[in-house]
Order: sequence, then C-alpha cells, then structure tokens
Amino acid sequence: MYDFANSGYTTVVITAVFSAYFVNGIAANAAWATFAWTLALSISYAIVMVTMPTIGAYADLRAAKKRVLMIVTAACVVSTAALALAAPGAVVAAMLLVIVSNAFYNYGESLTAAFLPELARTDSLGKVSGWGWGFGYFGGMLALGICTGYVIWAQGQKIPASQFVPVTMLITAVIYGGASLVTFRLLRERAQPNPRSLEQGGFRASLQRLQGTFADARRYRDFMWLLACAVAYRGGVAVAIALAAIYAQTVIGFSQQETMVLIFVLNLAAAGGAFAWGYLQDRIGHKLALGSTLVGWIAVCVIAALSQTKGQFWWAAAIAGLCMGSSQSAGRAMAGMFAPPKQLAEFYGLWTFAVRLSSIIGPLTYGAITRATGGNQRMAIMSTAAMFVIGLVLLVKVDVQRGREAALQAAPA
Repeated sequence: MYDFANSGYTTVVITAVFSAYFVNGIAANAAWATFAWTLALSISYAIVMVTMPTIGAYADLRAAKKRVLMIVTAACVVSTAALALAAPGAVVAAMLLVIVSNAFYNYGESLTAAFLPELARTDSLGKVSGWGWGFGYFGGMLALGICTGYVIWAQGQKIPASQFVPVTMLITAVIYGGASLVTFRLLRERAQPNPRSLEQGGFRASLQRLQGTFADARRYRDFMWLLACAVAYRGGVAVAIALAAIYAQTVIGFSQQETMVLIFVLNLAAAGGAFAWGYLQDRIGHKLALGSTLVGWIAVCVIAALSQTKGQFWWAAAIAGLCMGSSQSAGRAMAGMFAPPKQLAEFYGLWTFAVRLSSIIGPLTYGAITRATGGNQRMAIMSTAAMFVIGLVLLVKVDVQRGREAALQAAPA
C-alpha cells in the first residue's frame, strides 16, 4: 500500500508535471534549464546516497524501520505541498524544494523496501515485489489521472500553468499523505532492537555495523556486483523517469496535456510489466528476468533517439513502460535475496546508495551532454543506451545461489 501512496510523487512531480513546468515555466526554457533540473535531482540523490546506509543500519539496530518511515513520509508530504509556492523565475527556491522533497521520498522508498524480505518467502520475492511496484503504478495513475482532469479543466478556463501546476502539487501531497496512513495502520515492526545499540548510542552502533559490512565485502561479492549493475542500469531508468516529459515536449512536440496522457499510459504499461515479471522472475530466475528487461531498455533508447513523429515515440514509451516496472521490481527483489535477515534495512540502505548514485550519474550525464551539444537531446538519449549495456555486462558476474548462501550464513553481533 505504501508503493501505492508514494508513486504519485514520482509520476506527477518528477516525471509528468513539475519537471516540464520547471524547465518551461520556472526557468523560462533557458539553455541551462534542463541541466538545472538534473542538478537539483542529483544533489538530492547525493544526500540520500551518503546518509541512507547509516539510517538503514540505525533502523535495523533500533528496530525502528516503521517509526523512521513515518517521519520521512510526513516530511516529503509537507515539502511536496510547498512546491505549490514555486513561482516562475524562482529557480533557486524551486530547486531547494525539489532537493528536500525528493530526498525524503527516497528515504521512504528505501525503508519500505526493507520490509519486503519480512513479508515474502524467498521463492516469492519477485512476485510480491511485482505486486508492490504494480500497485504503486496504479497509485501513480490515480494521482496523475486526477491532476490530468484538473489540468484539462483549467486549460479550458484559460488558467495559466503558473496557477494550475501548484494545485497539482497539493493534490499529490494529499494523496500521498492520506494513502500512507493505511500502511502505518496495518504494518507492524517485526524486528527486535539490538541491546548493544541501546548501550552505545544508535548512530555510533550503526556506523560500526556499516564498517563491519564493508570489511566483509568479499563475502558479499555478489551483492556488490549487483550494486555495480544497479549503478549502471538504474542510471538509465532515472533518465527515463526524470526527463521523459521534457524530451516528449521539447524534442517530439507533445503538449502538456498530451504528455500527461503519455505518462498515464506509460504507468499502465509499467504496472502490467511489474505484475507479469514478478511471476516470471520467480519462475525463470532473478538474473535472467532482470537481464531481459535491460535488453528492452536498450531498444527504448534507440527508438526514442530515432523517433521523428509522436506515433513513433509512442512505441518507445510503450516498451519503456513494460521495462520500467519490471526492471525496478526485479532489482529490488534480487537485492532482498542477498540481504542477511538481521540487516535488511542496512542492505537496502546500501542498495539505495547504488540506486541514488545512478540517479546522479544518469540524469546529470544526460543534462551535461545536452548542454555540451547545444541542446541535442537525441544524442543524449542515445548515449543512455550505454548504461544498460554496462549493466548487462556487470549482471553476468552475479551468482545468485552464492549470494543467497552468503546472506544466510551471516551472523551479525
């Protein structure tokens, strides 16, 4: 249910509405606007990257995953609502609000993922992760559908984007906050606090735990290979999430309304892909299921770069939708295979480290290439295919059985 609650943030704020409004409205479509957007996202991801592993270890040692999740959720809801205050020309204020809201969103995403191995059997991780991602996309579609209906009405009333976009931020915040209450009502903390952490102080013990994990990196080498793979392929996924609306409007010529419909359909395809691949993953194996989605992503980049019409771009969007939910769900479930039972939040904190590093590398590289080539986004999207190729190569190094055995043999103090 938490996936359902928080997906509206990425769908409306990061992908469909606020990203394009930031470039075209707040930054007045300046040459540096796309780079500024990717810079704001990259800063937020850097903050999460360096802090989430320690927060995860703290949540494990204190058995506080649910409590910390409640705090970061409230912070994300408030900062999302505050995006309604970002007016045209207020570039710095808008960037700061994006940095804050996106950081807290990613904290929540990591903490909720850490509950997955507690809620699913090992042979059902892919399926349950797929349910979560699929249900999450329905939440994103709900938020986007309501926002799209409002935008269509507002445009019919000749209301400018500077007035109707802030309302969509409020709608998104309300849905996020309201739907997350179901999670907090039903979800319970199954972990038990570590007595030593109570004696030493939570964050001091957390840092010591992390040092021990890195010292044992060789034992968890398959998890480390998976992290390297995630840095590569999730960088490409981050480009699709952060820049799809900008590319559709700037390069292909979609209107704001057409872009919102495009993202809605993309989310529908992503929901189907997450559900289907979850079952397929448990049947054919995590590695093969993830690898097949990366091949699909390579095709997406090539088709998008070569598209000259809206119809051609729709093909890229349809394939991207199927691959988006399945690739993210498959990676999350695979990480759960390699996480020791008593270090779930910590290992998902490390997973978040890798994913957010990729979220810096991907969009920032795209923005830098766009700026260096005088706004050539076709070249930038074509270069994104290389990230998925590298991800495939690194995935070959992962031995799922060996990684799972290492997780089960771990016995933290």
